[in-house]
Amino acid sequence: MTDQHVPTGPHELELEMLDIRPALEAVLMVADQPLDHLTLAQAVGHPPTDVEQTLVELASEYTDQGRGFELRNIAGGWRFFTREEFAGAVERFILDGQQARLTQAALETMAVVAYRQPISRSRISAIRGVNVDGVVRTLVTRGLIEEDGIDAESGAILYRTTSYFLERMGLGDLSELPDIAGHLPELQDMDDEGLVDAEAVLGELSGQDPIDDEATSDSADALTDDGDSQDAEASDDDARG
Repeated sequence: MTDQHVPTGPHELELEMLDIRPALEAVLMVADQPLDHLTLAQAVGHPPTDVEQTLVELASEYTDQGRGFELRNIAGGWRFFTREEFAGAVERFILDGQQARLTQAALETMAVVAYRQPISRSRISAIRGVNVDGVVRTLVTRGLIEEDGIDAESGAILYRTTSYFLERMGLGDLSELPDIAGHLPELQDMDDEGLVDAEAVLGELSGQDPIDDEATSDSADALTDDGDSQDAEASDDDARG
C-alpha cells in the first residue's frame, strides 16, 4: 500500500489503493451499463490515463486468450459481453430455464391467475390457502404472468397472463381456455377444491404432467425455486396485495 489515495467521493472518504486490474474487473462484472474510464478511475482509485490504458490491455488479453467473454468499448464506455461464438451456449441455458417443469404449486397459481385475472397476490393466497409470493415471482420471471395495474380499492398490484402464456398453452386467446372456471373457488370460499382440475388441464395444455408432490407440502414448495420461505415479509406483502 502506498501513500497515494483514491479520488474522494461525495462523502470525502479515503480508500486504500487497489490493484488496478482486478479492481477494474470487479467493477465491470456488476455494471449494468457501459462505464467510461473516468467513472472507473474514480471507483478504483487510479489516474484516468492508467485506467484507459489498462482497459485496452485487458480487452486485448481476453481476445488473445479466447475467453468466453470480451471487454468492449461501446456507447462511450466499457462493459463485458458474451463472445459471439459462444452465444449458443447462453441461448440454450436461458431456453432450458424457461422450459423447466413447473411444480404443482406453480401450475395451481397459474390456473388461478388464468381464470380469475386480473387478481392480486393476496387473493391468490386466499384461494390457495398458502403464501404465493415466491411462486408469483417465478411465474413473472418466466414470462407467464405480468403486472396489470393497481386495484383501486386496496392498492394491490394485479396480475394477468401474458401472450407467452397463450403461446405455451397453444391458445389463440383466453376464450379458448377450457371451461373449468366454475370449479375454481371464489375468494369467500377459502378452499382450493377444483385447483387440481385446473392445474391438470394447464399441465396437459403445456405438454407436461403435473408434478405429483402429495408427499411435499406447499410450505416445502415455498423453499424451491418456485417459492421462498414464508417469513415475516409475507404479512407485509399480503398487506400490499
